[in-house]
Amino acid sequence: MHVFSDPRQFPRDDRPVSLALGMFDGVHVGHQELIGRMIRTARQGDARGVVATFKEHPKTVVAPDRVPPALQTLEQRLRCLEQLGADGVWLIPFDAAFSRQSGGEFVHGLKERFGALRSLHVGSRFTFGHRRSGNVALLQQLGQELGFDVDPVAPVRWDGDVVSSTRIRGLIQAGEFSAAARLLGRPWTLVGPVEKGEQIGRRLGVPTANVRAAGMVLPPNGVYAAWARLPDRRVAAAVNVGRRPTVTGETAPLRVEAHLLDLELDLYGRNLELEFVRRLRPEQRFPSLDALAEQIRLDLEATRQALIHPSSSAAG
Repeated sequence: MHVFSDPRQFPRDDRPVSLALGMFDGVHVGHQELIGRMIRTARQGDARGVVATFKEHPKTVVAPDRVPPALQTLEQRLRCLEQLGADGVWLIPFDAAFSRQSGGEFVHGLKERFGALRSLHVGSRFTFGHRRSGNVALLQQLGQELGFDVDPVAPVRWDGDVVSSTRIRGLIQAGEFSAAARLLGRPWTLVGPVEKGEQIGRRLGVPTANVRAAGMVLPPNGVYAAWARLPDRRVAAAVNVGRRPTVTGETAPLRVEAHLLDLELDLYGRNLELEFVRRLRPEQRFPSLDALAEQIRLDLEATRQALIHPSSSAAG
């Protein structure tokens, strides 16, 4: 799969292009339906299937105070798109100049960039361009003029409601991991690089990997049973999401710390992927480090039980 920021970097041949356009955060079952239809259309018409998306959420430019927490890292999103069969991914560089384009300017630009554009696939509620000046009706009008088909894909529904990235964020923020997994079509996982911390866990006999999660969606503060996904296996992990009030106070920065059970690895500088399974308890402040250490011992045993008997979990 070719990943490019300038369509001129996408290898040219005589085949036309079918294009799916969207942010696709999470690449959930609704996104999978849309992208799958694009790829099937491309294969049937001897075209190349390309996904057009953004490296960062457009709101980082147009509304930086309202950027939603991400469901995935860019690397996770690209991996999902490759697994779906995309031939290429155009990472659109969204900047202030791009945000000022009208809907019509954007579509004419697509035609100029890709030449033989066979079809354009978007959600049926899709809007685009400066002040959302473009919609599906404009795409269909311009498609007739410029010679490409438009496929507006209806949203997928689950339990009567539309599957959306916003809905999935809400489920994760409520700790409802099983429900989020149904809408994603796979378990939700948090991925981030491991950074050095203050070594407090190590001093308590429970070394932890501090996972940087800035900008990512997180479940409620608390202790969780999780799987740590390593390149060759998965390992049971107890994960704390919170501010560690016993050792750093109530106003400390939010942290994600994972202790891998029965395994000690040097993970500094590497990405760690965590699949949350069950919330064990809320975060709390203990009267002493000894009391905290005893609770951690109980948390590790609870983690083993939750992962051995996941059906016994109450929520998520």
